[in-house]
Amino acid sequence: MDWTRGPTIGRGSTATVSLASSPRSGHVFAVKSAELHRSEFLKREQGILSKLMCPQIVAYKGCDITLENDVLMYNLFMEYAPYGTLSDTVARRGSGLDEVTVRTYAHQILLGLNHLHSNGIVHCDIKGKNVLVTDHGAKIADLGCARMVADCGGAIAGTPVFMAPEVARGEQQGFPADVWALGCTVLEMITGCAPWPDVSDPVSAMYRIGFSGELPEIPGFVSDQGRDFVSKCLKRDPNERWTVGELLRHGFVEELGSISKVKEIEFSNSDSPTSVMDRSIWESTKDSTRVISSDSARDRIRRLCGDDTTSFDDANMPNWEWEEEWISVRSNGVEECNGKTESDYVRKKEMTIVAAFTIL
Repeated sequence: MDWTRGPTIGRGSTATVSLASSPRSGHVFAVKSAELHRSEFLKREQGILSKLMCPQIVAYKGCDITLENDVLMYNLFMEYAPYGTLSDTVARRGSGLDEVTVRTYAHQILLGLNHLHSNGIVHCDIKGKNVLVTDHGAKIADLGCARMVADCGGAIAGTPVFMAPEVARGEQQGFPADVWALGCTVLEMITGCAPWPDVSDPVSAMYRIGFSGELPEIPGFVSDQGRDFVSKCLKRDPNERWTVGELLRHGFVEELGSISKVKEIEFSNSDSPTSVMDRSIWESTKDSTRVISSDSARDRIRRLCGDDTTSFDDANMPNWEWEEEWISVRSNGVEECNGKTESDYVRKKEMTIVAAFTIL
């Protein structure tokens, strides 16, 4: 398909996010790009997103491989979310969201998780920064760490302060881990802060979560129904946590009555471009997602946190100045991006059908 790459709106250590549009339809979407030889996470995300169709999960638009400046790029096309992430929404409020809004977003996230779990998929990194806010409500995004539940043994993924105790200890990461992270996300919406706000570094967070026996604090102003909902998510024993299906029947989200949308939220205060991977996803050096595997829980913690503290140097920090150029791209077609290797495209390097670029 022909598409036009627009301004870069996000950069990370392995991927770049740009606005994009279709010249024929004028439809605007987001494109997440990485060098082909470093695109493992994008390919995993594409493999999962392409099989899903749920209003509460960011929509998959296709994928493509292009040749740009003699470098093969893997491109993942996704729905563009103009209002950024759930964490951005909370930050714009300057405090926690009202309970009606929290209940509505929690219900929508549960619907997305229910679809994932029904298809045997564990998200592995639920948090406010991985939930997008659109005109149609909250949508789960960033499935780069997601995997089939049958493949969850031996490795852990996610953001330390949102990890379940069994994940922090390196034991298992199944559906209950997503439920724990949902409980932490609800607390984030309620309080305006990530869980464990008094913990200063990832090592301390993972040790405290995994071995202290403590639970994140639920503020006293939370309603009894809200407190009960969060407590059902934050059971330290994963076998005691409620499932997503059970939580969907909890009064906190079930009794929404005739509410069709959340109360009005001001989006006009946002001073940054937003997309499937908004600026805030890249800003934190302490909660960045990594995947690690080790025989030792201690090694898992140190490697995870070591990656976070060393991989975000000045060279990898995002540049938020919008680029002026729009680049027209003509490619093989979305359906042909799967199953191709780098050598397949190197052999076609001189063929203009791979990609043609024109600065408008």
